[in-house]
Formats: sequence, C-alpha cells, structure tokens
Amino acid sequence: MDRKETILLADDDENDVMLLKMAFKKANLEEKLQRVGDGNEAIRYFKGIGPYADREKFPLPVLVLMDLKMPYKTGFEVLEWIRAQPEMKRVIVAVLTASKEDADIRHAYNLCANSYLVKPATMAGLEVLVKKLKEYWLELNENPRTPESEASVRV
Repeated sequence: MDRKETILLADDDENDVMLLKMAFKKANLEEKLQRVGDGNEAIRYFKGIGPYADREKFPLPVLVLMDLKMPYKTGFEVLEWIRAQPEMKRVIVAVLTASKEDADIRHAYNLCANSYLVKPATMAGLEVLVKKLKEYWLELNENPRTPESEASVRV
C-alpha cells in the first residue's frame, strides 16, 4: 500500500466504523483504510511502534479522519500531538465527528485541523461524504512530497 493512498480512521465507535467501512467499500477505498480505536493507538500508529512498526503494512497516511470523542486521548489531544511533530505538520487531518458545537469546531481549527466534518445521520449521507472525501483529498488535492514528510516519526 502506497503512503499517498493510505487513510487512517481514528474512531472508537464500532457502529460508526462499520458504517464508514461500508461507505469506503462502496467508494472502492476499503483497502486504503487503516483504523485505530483510541487516541493512544493513533499516536502509536504514527510513531510506528508496537504492531505498527511495519511501515509496509502500516504506512503513514495522507489523510486522517479523526473522531473527537475517543478514550485515553481525545481527537483534540491527538491532533495537537500530530501538529507538534515537525515530520507530521503536512499530514491532512479532517475531524469527522458527531459534534456540531461551535466550541469544538473552533478548537479543532485552532489546532490546525484541515477540515471539520459532521458525521451524516444516514448511510446515504455517509456514502456521499466518503465520495467527496475521495474526490477532493485523494484526486484533486495536491499533497506536497518532501524528504521530511517521508521521514520516520521520532519516538
């Protein structure tokens, strides 16, 4: 799996994950999706430690879909950690959450989220969202490739 095609989903809600995986399958993106279930696991994935040490199997993602309400570390804490890593400053992080709270939206953008998306309530809505994510972030958007973006994250 090529880094430019990898999408990391950080979400602890099994129902949401199941529905998102179905939408990704419909958009022919299922094999590009990696998933972590909590904030600590997301950071381990980025650091490439534990089960994520094999970068062939778990490449750094071009796009992260980050839920805000996760155990151990929230999506806000993971986003803050990502942005504090010089090697990660260009990773695209789209918050994907159920929260429509203005305070959450402002906080996410203050932490340099690239996008803030509210999870649709229907399967059809999820399918549209995933299709648009694919079109914009994976097909239209130009993502810079530099030596630092390919570097390993320091532990």
